[in-house]
Amino acid sequence: MEGTSERKKILAILGSPRKNGNSAVLAKHVITGAESAGAEVESVYLHGLNISPCQACFTCQKKKSTGCAIDDDMQSIYPALIEARAWILACPVYWFTMSAQMKLFMDRLFGLVAYGRDPFRAKRIAVAMSYGDRDPFVSGCVNALRAFQDAFRFTGSDLVGMVYGSALEPGEIEADGALMRKAEDLGRKLGSNL
Repeated sequence: MEGTSERKKILAILGSPRKNGNSAVLAKHVITGAESAGAEVESVYLHGLNISPCQACFTCQKKKSTGCAIDDDMQSIYPALIEARAWILACPVYWFTMSAQMKLFMDRLFGLVAYGRDPFRAKRIAVAMSYGDRDPFVSGCVNALRAFQDAFRFTGSDLVGMVYGSALEPGEIEADGALMRKAEDLGRKLGSNL
């Protein structure tokens, strides 16, 4: 039974400074869907963690590397990323792309290769984003979505889907029932066949 639980583990990375913000609400609905498919979901709230920018030292890329050279909170996230079969990445759009918290995290994924053999290839990934404008193009949401698409195409990961919607005030996005259902559907899809 223990192997089943491990096999169905999902890690949700929340990249907003608001614990109850709109991207967190979207992520909550993706998580609900994933749990209804039998997945076990653990969440990591990036805001407030000490995650430094990548230093381009390439220590993580060297033969026999033991990991990223930066000793910060990302060190506790790497093992959880390796263990999880799927990831949910959620953040708001800030200044026409992903939040700074999520960008730091994404840049530090570069070092993940030092923690496991081909750590991206088997990962299933869902993305949840919120933005303040009415239009995903004008808001820059499309820029962020494209960055996720390009990154995970490069790593050979399975980008299962993306949900995104417009809302400004914390929690406002939850009024969009159709979007919440879409987020739960994405979670079920992500949690299936893990």
